Amino acid sequence: MYNRSSWGPEGDSVMSLTRSLSAFRLLSLILPCTMFAQASPSWFDVRRDDFCVTEGAIEKAPADRLQVSASKMRAYVTRATAASAEMHFTYLGPASKESALGSGEMRRQFGLKLRAHDPCNLVYAMWRIDPEAELVVSLKRNPGQHTSAECTNHGYQNIKPRKASAVPHLQPGESHTLRAEMNGDELRVFVDDHEVWEGNVGADAAKLEGPVGLRSDNVRLEFDYQARGPEHGRGESQMPCRAGDSD
Repeated sequence: MYNRSSWGPEGDSVMSLTRSLSAFRLLSLILPCTMFAQASPSWFDVRRDDFCVTEGAIEKAPADRLQVSASKMRAYVTRATAASAEMHFTYLGPASKESALGSGEMRRQFGLKLRAHDPCNLVYAMWRIDPEAELVVSLKRNPGQHTSAECTNHGYQNIKPRKASAVPHLQPGESHTLRAEMNGDELRVFVDDHEVWEGNVGADAAKLEGPVGLRSDNVRLEFDYQARGPEHGRGESQMPCRAGDSD
């Protein structure tokens, strides 16, 4: 049997080296997990007071939910966020009074805003209900223009997905979850944790800086909304609400 006193100085050196290697291996396992945690900020609940509503209204609903019933509603989150948002919603049917889009088209839809730099420059992931059920991703880009009065309904470009699948044709009373996650110029959209859209939205979209938000046209919804916190080091500053600056 060996004992520590019989090893001598060389044995102590070997023992120290073994312990150092073990500590290094342990550190190499811990660091990637820590780095991943820093790179993946947590999700937070967006309350009514966290929204800046630039058109229409978001109201409080039972069970701490939110609701929208206006023919047009536009809003963005005044807290700093990453380009990831999720809403768990119950579709209640069409709005009591419907209005046409700026193009004159009648459409029933709602969706998530991403990188909402201003009303003229942002990305949309929209769930269209009527006239056809589909998930459409659009970039609205108007360089040099920053208000609705300047860009009106110009600058929209629908992005062709790399792959996509159908979304349900919503019926009143149905509940689902819509989530969009944008990393650089790559975007993935999920319905009930099933991917329905994946693709590259382009360098122009990736350069935009801004929070997430919400848009609806001619629908009534009850919903909960969540956003992912800002990327590490970007801070969590409160942004001003420009209530008259609708898109």
